[in-house]
Amino acid sequence: MTDRYGNRPHEVREFFGARAAHWDAKFPDDGPAYAAGVAALGLRQGERVLDAGCGTGRALPALREAVGPRGTVLGADLTPEMLRAAVRAGRDALGTLLLADVTRLPLPGAALDTVFAAGLLSHLPDPAGGMAELARVVRPGGRLALFHPIGRAALAARKGHPLTPDDLRAEPQLRPLLAGSGWELIRYEDRDSRYLALAVRRG
Repeated sequence: MTDRYGNRPHEVREFFGARAAHWDAKFPDDGPAYAAGVAALGLRQGERVLDAGCGTGRALPALREAVGPRGTVLGADLTPEMLRAAVRAGRDALGTLLLADVTRLPLPGAALDTVFAAGLLSHLPDPAGGMAELARVVRPGGRLALFHPIGRAALAARKGHPLTPDDLRAEPQLRPLLAGSGWELIRYEDRDSRYLALAVRRG
């Protein structure tokens, strides 16, 4: 599935780069939804977590609070303008920001306990490969959250698009995609107020 922004890295950078400066102002009320999405992960103090495709870093405050001062928080995004917006918002104080493609992360295997990914899946050129790369950097038994602050139907209505049967975020497509990439889907929510898919790293 290709969304309207395209799924090639340069198209993603162009789209988000042009909107980075005003991104947070466009969605000013998403903070509580991000905090609730992070809370669903059940992170523990001292854990190591990556916000994959972190954008302006809206999840970083909740991630830092969850893992505490001894924990490791990373935010990776391939759009420099988004990371600069995160710095202007002071979120670089909450974790280490990486200018990186999440399909080729500069991290060793099993380096993380958890990955949080908001709105990421539809922007990946190779979704299965992207999920496999996230599995590579997470220890066995670690967790993945695929999140969006509104559900698929609400998001489609916002964009003026119908939901399509081939949407990779739908459970019938997502479950086998994750299973083939090293993950087991353990929880799936898709309601107007939240999209959340939780998975555990097999192995």
